[in-house]
Amino acid sequence: MTLSNDLMELKEDKIREKYAFAEAMLQGFDHTPRIAKKSDAPVAQDRSPGLGARRRFRSTTPGLVTRSTARPEGVQLSNRILECDDDALTTPLQASVLQSLRRALAVAQVASDQFADQTGLAELKRANLAGTLDASQKMRFQDLLSATAMIALHVFANMTDFLLSGLSAETGETEVQCGDVEEILFDNDQLALHGVLWELDQEIAAAAIETDAQLIGLVTSFCEQLMEKVTLRAEGVSVLQAFSESRYRVEADNFEITGFTPSARAHSTTLAMAFKKPEEVVGNHIAKYQAMKLAKMLMAYDFDRKLNPFAELGGFIFTFMGDGKPGTGKTTLIQMMAGMVNDYCQVAGYPFRYQNLSTESIDSYQGKSAQNAKAFIRNVTDPNVIGFGTIDDIDQLAGKRGDRQSSAGQLEITAVLMESFAGANTVVRGNCTFGMFSNYPENVDDALRQRAGARFLVDGPQSREDYIDILHLLMGKNHSIPVGDHDLFEAQALKKAVAASYERHSRPQEDALTKVFDKVRAEIGDLDTIAKLGTYLKAIQQADERFTGRAIKNITDAVKVRAMDFELPDAWMEDPELFLFKDYETKKAMIADLAQPITVDMVIQEINRYADSEFRYADKSDEVAIENAVREMQRMEEAKRRYMEITRT
Repeated sequence: MTLSNDLMELKEDKIREKYAFAEAMLQGFDHTPRIAKKSDAPVAQDRSPGLGARRRFRSTTPGLVTRSTARPEGVQLSNRILECDDDALTTPLQASVLQSLRRALAVAQVASDQFADQTGLAELKRANLAGTLDASQKMRFQDLLSATAMIALHVFANMTDFLLSGLSAETGETEVQCGDVEEILFDNDQLALHGVLWELDQEIAAAAIETDAQLIGLVTSFCEQLMEKVTLRAEGVSVLQAFSESRYRVEADNFEITGFTPSARAHSTTLAMAFKKPEEVVGNHIAKYQAMKLAKMLMAYDFDRKLNPFAELGGFIFTFMGDGKPGTGKTTLIQMMAGMVNDYCQVAGYPFRYQNLSTESIDSYQGKSAQNAKAFIRNVTDPNVIGFGTIDDIDQLAGKRGDRQSSAGQLEITAVLMESFAGANTVVRGNCTFGMFSNYPENVDDALRQRAGARFLVDGPQSREDYIDILHLLMGKNHSIPVGDHDLFEAQALKKAVAASYERHSRPQEDALTKVFDKVRAEIGDLDTIAKLGTYLKAIQQADERFTGRAIKNITDAVKVRAMDFELPDAWMEDPELFLFKDYETKKAMIADLAQPITVDMVIQEINRYADSEFRYADKSDEVAIENAVREMQRMEEAKRRYMEITRT
């Protein structure tokens, strides 16, 4: 495989030089825990009734009183793994786990050394050993040592998880939850690795592992949690810029290091889904059209550059919300889009991963719901696959903050989704998209709902022609009833239907927004300049304080989507050589040639589409709140009446 310009290879000979170091760590070392506690510490026994055991010695020497006086314990991780079952012989999977750990430790050390050479840490180490390190360099020396610890820990966990994901495919995924990873030290890379290997040894001992699948599940869970904690710690550390902005590759394992981004092995999910063809979706013209466009947009993703030209040029939909009444076709829309992406990926040979966040993700165990949501986000955003994630009935999954009926698990999921969809660390590569669907979007937290960059109103069949088409479609072929005076599916011709749907949004659809629109136009005339459009936006904000700067961003993103209001030719999807297998710059130029200029009509229509949805949600939300308050007052009145009757008798 040819490496791209920004991809550096970690040499195999350098990795193999570290094997002896890695094997020594797996075979045994001493470590005194500084943060975590031994899980199997023996309990001191009383020497006789009424006479307690001697207390641990506490140093009175100044400066030593805060140091741990726990005895260093020998860590023999290789023996611990081999003792996981009663078989006297090493199983193939146990050997594979040890080989994966050895390989990951070696690569972590090479990556750490590479960083030391890039940043001058290697010279500072030599000066420190020689006792010639300048006092002005000591702070930088400590910062760089801490950075190497973060790099070594993340690369070790990342590569171990990557290598074991292939074994999970053989054994079947078995979820074994490890405890909280605590012994994460940042003094230097070697001490950091000692700390996490000690804790992994403790976790395996405490888990009572009986099968190889459980062993792999535990180690994988440990690595995922370690990556999360190290990534949080690395945020804002300026000296890590040289590592974060570089990309490395281990050719033999097809493994890439992209800063602190997890690099799970690219494999497709097996979809057990009844796919729908576009012609089987009746009505929902704008939602259907944008879903079809989005499916093709995803395929423009460049696996070498790890970026989609649409994400760079504008017009890529990272998150969208589909709302409508029950039975209007939200599930059918999911089936259509997933089926299209699945078919395109099979033609191109790309790995495709679809996942739905369901109510099973809500767990009564504190923190488990958040872990489930993070795993969902991590699987879909994996830069090595084309991903499509859905959250059906999001109003049941994600709790509304301040709502007493929202469980702790629902609120955890809300927090994770908000951070992942528009948080400080959100990176939109253009390889995946998330769809949130709800029959009751007014019950979704306002801040989370506003993180949906696009809005799909799923209102189902509307016209007489729509109802004739859907009846004919669902009746099947086991009948001889004539169609009558009707051109089948003529009303579903997308370009004509979509144009009419967009034109309808030249004026608002909601009464409250219509009043604002008419008032602004009466005062300033036609909305044909940026200043007049801004005045209209301010008037909307005065009518609904929830219409914030994020709403403006979502509107402008939607306008950019309209500027990219073209479908990639079907031939490009059918023959990968025409587009999909082109290099990134060529694909970007081909897409840019198809773009059209932004017009005032586009901006007005997108403002009205977005504001209509917000006013619709707000009206429903307020109405529901009022109805609940009235019902509560009625209950209190009835309770008071009954109480007075009881007291009189």
